[in-house]
Amino acid sequence: MSGSDARERMLIALDIDGTVMREDGVITDEVLDAVEYARDLGHEVMLATGRSVAMTLPVLDRLSITPRFVVCANGAITLERNADAPTGYVRAFVETFAPREVLTTINSHLSGARYAVEDEEGRFLFAGGDFPEAGIEANGERVPFDQLLEVEATRVVVISPEHALEDFLRIVEEMGLHKVSYNVGWTSWLDIAPDGVNKATALERVRQLLDLPRSRVIAMGDGRNDIDMLLWAADGGRGIAMGQSPDEVIAAANETTASDIANGVAGVLLAL
Repeated sequence: MSGSDARERMLIALDIDGTVMREDGVITDEVLDAVEYARDLGHEVMLATGRSVAMTLPVLDRLSITPRFVVCANGAITLERNADAPTGYVRAFVETFAPREVLTTINSHLSGARYAVEDEEGRFLFAGGDFPEAGIEANGERVPFDQLLEVEATRVVVISPEHALEDFLRIVEEMGLHKVSYNVGWTSWLDIAPDGVNKATALERVRQLLDLPRSRVIAMGDGRNDIDMLLWAADGGRGIAMGQSPDEVIAAANETTASDIANGVAGVLLAL
């Protein structure tokens, strides 16, 4: 893009699960067509997700996009396009932390919980029960809990199916986790990132590298791990919550679109 068109180029950051992809794993033709439309207009359409790198790259292929940057692991890993790399991307920015304190704290409060730690190479080590819905087992190794404490982590995932979401939220608040950032998912699912790291911090770096003003930012998401991203985008741009989002997610946005089931992403992109 050049001239006046270059000034109109947008950074469009899309969450995956519950946003471009329904809970059943379907990306509808309506969403696929809308992403293609935005891409062909010359906008930088990228993903910003809590997923690991291995679980994110196939979604890029399904959407037929090759953005310069991709944000994974809730902001702890930012990929940059490199056509010579085996996957087409390299890790440009990686944030890690020592998970020992947070894991031992959680383990003392949540009996029967399941734990997974993702390292900077995107490999998972996990302990406890199964993680079939997260794709963690396919990209990881089951180990004793104590081995998790020694990994330099980009992300820690904790699930506790035995707890109702309300009880899980209460226990998490009582833990008083410090020195880390954390978000609780739709179910009893806790995602923990390095302190001060989230989708918003990674996307602000991306925005600066792309040299785009805040007014040219659109971000869409549906989960509690999208709150920082939506607040960031809404400050000068468009932070758009999916229609099925929890109340606190909708409150963080300055716009709301239809639900994932109703192709809310397509409605926004086709109106560009």
